[in-house]
Amino acid sequence: MYVTETEERDEREMDVTEERDEREMDVTETEERGQTDGGIGEDLLTEDELRDLQEQLSQIELPGSGHREPLPPDNDIEFPSSYKTNSRKERILLDLAENFCRQYAHLYPDRKPLFTCPQNECGVEKFVCTTLRPTLLPYPELYSWDGCARFVSEYLVMQPLHPPLELPRMLLSSSTALRRQQGSCFDFSVLLCSLLLGAGYDAYCVSGYATREMCLMDESRDICPLLQKPKEIPGEPPVKHHKKYSVKAPRQLISNFEVQQNAKQQEKIQQGLRRQRQEEEQRLADAEQPGPDPLYGLRVHCWVLVLCGKREVPEDFFIDALTGKSFQTKDEHFLGVESVWNHENYWVNMQDCRHACKDMRFDLADPLHWEYMLLSASKPLLLTPNAEQEDEEEDEDPDQDTKPVLQMPPSWVLPIVITPKDFETRCPQGKKVLQYKKTKLEKWAPYLQRDGLVSRLSLYLDSECSQVVEIQDWFQNRQDKLDMRRRETRAGVTSEYFSPGRSDALKVHVFQSMAPESERRMVFYSESRLDGLKTRDEKATEMTETFQGRSDFLYYRHTLFRKRPKKVAIAGGPAEANPRPILKVTERFHRNEGKAANEDVAERTFLLTEDRIQLRSHRADDRITTSSWDFLKPPNLGEKGARVTLTPETCASYQVEPREAVTKQLYMYETLIRLQRGELDAKEAVRRSEAEVLKILAVRTQEEACPRLTVSIYDTERNEKSKEQREAMERAQREDSELRAMLELDYLAPYLAQLGDPVKLNRAQAQQVKEDCLRDLKQRLIEQANLIQARFEKETQELQKKQQWYQQNQLSMAKEDEESYLDFCSEAMFRIHILETRLNRHKDLAPKKYLALEDQLNKDPRLSEQLLSS
Repeated sequence: MYVTETEERDEREMDVTEERDEREMDVTETEERGQTDGGIGEDLLTEDELRDLQEQLSQIELPGSGHREPLPPDNDIEFPSSYKTNSRKERILLDLAENFCRQYAHLYPDRKPLFTCPQNECGVEKFVCTTLRPTLLPYPELYSWDGCARFVSEYLVMQPLHPPLELPRMLLSSSTALRRQQGSCFDFSVLLCSLLLGAGYDAYCVSGYATREMCLMDESRDICPLLQKPKEIPGEPPVKHHKKYSVKAPRQLISNFEVQQNAKQQEKIQQGLRRQRQEEEQRLADAEQPGPDPLYGLRVHCWVLVLCGKREVPEDFFIDALTGKSFQTKDEHFLGVESVWNHENYWVNMQDCRHACKDMRFDLADPLHWEYMLLSASKPLLLTPNAEQEDEEEDEDPDQDTKPVLQMPPSWVLPIVITPKDFETRCPQGKKVLQYKKTKLEKWAPYLQRDGLVSRLSLYLDSECSQVVEIQDWFQNRQDKLDMRRRETRAGVTSEYFSPGRSDALKVHVFQSMAPESERRMVFYSESRLDGLKTRDEKATEMTETFQGRSDFLYYRHTLFRKRPKKVAIAGGPAEANPRPILKVTERFHRNEGKAANEDVAERTFLLTEDRIQLRSHRADDRITTSSWDFLKPPNLGEKGARVTLTPETCASYQVEPREAVTKQLYMYETLIRLQRGELDAKEAVRRSEAEVLKILAVRTQEEACPRLTVSIYDTERNEKSKEQREAMERAQREDSELRAMLELDYLAPYLAQLGDPVKLNRAQAQQVKEDCLRDLKQRLIEQANLIQARFEKETQELQKKQQWYQQNQLSMAKEDEESYLDFCSEAMFRIHILETRLNRHKDLAPKKYLALEDQLNKDPRLSEQLLSS
């Protein structure tokens, strides 16, 4: 922001601009460098004017130019020569930038210096455009602007500018900033802009001014992004269909005057409450507002500009690299722009920033609003009518020399490399804490916490963050599939959310205590359960279950318990020895279109303490009432051999469509038997539900006491099984090589050792070695054949003995003994067959092995000469 803008300065700038348009500077000096300055001052001047202008420019002292002490180099790494020296093109570019800055300071003495050539980490001046290195990293998250911004904001730690009113003396390369994991807002923006350019965005670094909260990354007055609800798109209100035939409501005999007076009174009360609430909210908002900033509009800041066009970006927007958030270009946090640059060119803002960035245009091809430093073809200029005419005249003159264009030298920065481990770890030391309005957000790298915790959001009641209201934890890589846990500290309620994959198909668990038979709610993945259970709400005296997709059309079951009677438990006995008595079980069913409505049960209630069963059927479409039955169970119903007496009090019913078969005692008896079986099934299902709840609680207690994390088979650093398997393979390979080396040892070494290891054998010694070697092989083959024969005979004898035993005890033998005999015979015959096959194979291979060894001995160079001479 330009803090000394006055009407006199505006007039002076207009006069200077007109004078610059009328004159053209001599291009002799620039032609000696082999390039033309595409920025300020291209008109010709007279010799006296040129001499005076050169004198004035030489007397201008650029702030920070030529007075910087070289910073100490980074000794942690050996930098390449591009960090320590400048190439010829870079030196020309630095001279051009210095000339540009001198002209800029002469024309606009009230504006602050430009950020063009800061020092790098080795103390060498580098042009800011060459500090950008467009890079596309192989991570899908970094293919979008929000992913890049989030990564940069989480990976680096912000170092505020000191002093906050001046441009930084040093600009780190992106590779050094990544290695150090810290930097200023300029380092943040250069890294983010390099990633965005590599991802295909039209991105630029912006040097300007911003508010105190933006420069210091103060988000303590902002709402946490995790708590911001998406804006709801208002839809059309539902159309109410009025039925043609409907019962009119009875007329209310109420005085309209009294209703109006009461409404007015209530409206006055509500207005007073709203006024008090608004005043209280305004008071709290005023108390939370930051105090006045004495440096407002002077704080230097750097951020990223993304222009529309590429990557289907609909409109221009800003990205604050410190927080990773996006803003509109008219946002009030940004107070002014001095310059923008990318990897191709550098532009200076020529627009008035008296109203911050609200009226700014970011068409960099417009020379009236933006002054470029290098003549580049990347942003074609919007020519004025006079310029268009001059351009046509230049095209008509083929002999006129074209102005040479200086190509931007390649970036001097090392390649931006981020290892998978660093990309996964993100935050420095694996942890980062962000402070928002009444909220604190903590982030951890995966696998850093023992329980797999990766994020924690703490909500507080006051702005000082002293009273915790709610804690939300997010987890990753948990074997128990736990994704999130929400704890409401005041109400003492804990909610756990699980991803699919658990054996019990648990989805949500809401509870106050892990003690059994306390108030809780469980939600399940119904499609993963055989019983189709969807929810289970449990209290001390009741339990409600809902189902989905069952073949018996059951969708609701409610159980009412009585307090457990006091009973002395048996020491060491099971916990189910004293179950809760069941008073009432209510089940509800969906409509079964395969049955008539009068025969399709909609609800049945088992009153166990009263020995009563109540039924209610579904209502047919052409009926206004439903059939119902109230059965009183006989005392001996279901007992074998018992006489069941049915009385008129056994069944009291209301039939929408009376039928004669329903009144018969046989139909009533069969219905009672069926209902009693359903009552037993309902009681058994309730007991199974109670047992399942106890099992889930025990498993969850064990999982929280010793949480275990899953590791991918491709993660070689953390996967212990993969590491053990790799070590086992290496050990097996090493043992195999050792065995191969042992096999390659001299097979005649034992026999030569008996003769004293002579250097050369005579004929007798060679013959003796041959005979001894063949004799030992023959003896070993015979011993192996005898061993196989002995095992064969032993198995045959045992089988014969077993067969004799079977012949003797066949008549008095039990079925189990007979089955064991048949299994023994089957296994024995299998072993005998194997031994017989091995024996036959040994007989066939033994002569071949003997001949092969004899042939090998005859060809051995130590024996062949003596054996052939004999």
